[in-house]
Amino acid sequence: MDELEHRAQEWLQSLGTFTGIARTVVVLCAFATLTAVLVNFLLAQRASAVRREKRSVVATGTMLGFFAVFAGLIRFRIGAVEVLPPAAWRAAATAGLALMVSGATVNILGRLALGANWGDHIRIYRNHGLVTRGAYRLVRHPLYASLIWMACGSSLVFENPLALLAALGVFLPAMAYRARQEETALAAEFPAYAEYRRRTGMFFPKLSHLWNPK
Repeated sequence: MDELEHRAQEWLQSLGTFTGIARTVVVLCAFATLTAVLVNFLLAQRASAVRREKRSVVATGTMLGFFAVFAGLIRFRIGAVEVLPPAAWRAAATAGLALMVSGATVNILGRLALGANWGDHIRIYRNHGLVTRGAYRLVRHPLYASLIWMACGSSLVFENPLALLAALGVFLPAMAYRARQEETALAAEFPAYAEYRRRTGMFFPKLSHLWNPK
């Protein structure tokens, strides 16, 4: 109990520093996103509601495996460097925090918009609908995009080039692979998907669409 109280006091004291605030924001964003994933599993439609399914090697389990390794890189500072002067690091960390908060927000909003259409694997349900509202107006795959943003953001906060390389060199291609699998299924199911794909970015917003959403 004394150890817990000591850690709690240390955490409260750290909130008086930029570093402490940054770390707290990262942890809260990660916790909120993991909670949203758990809610998806709890509210997912039953197998009997599935009309078509394609299992993918890129699913929640492998994503969690990646983030377990990613968290290890961050936690144990494997690949971390401290070469930026304080002012430059603070600017980079601020950008990283913006990515973290934006990512967590878009992830949760995307899951709300997707609703019962969510699936751990690639599924077309009997009552499936094409979702283009909410976060899906911003990007075609807000759940994957937000995780990419968050991984890059935490790499900036913790000054870890190796973690950033893992996010861009491993996680981004994996998400692109999974996203293309989903898009093949959606394009076959919904004729309107081709136009939606044309005007909306996969992981990053198309500025032309943001300026002229119609």
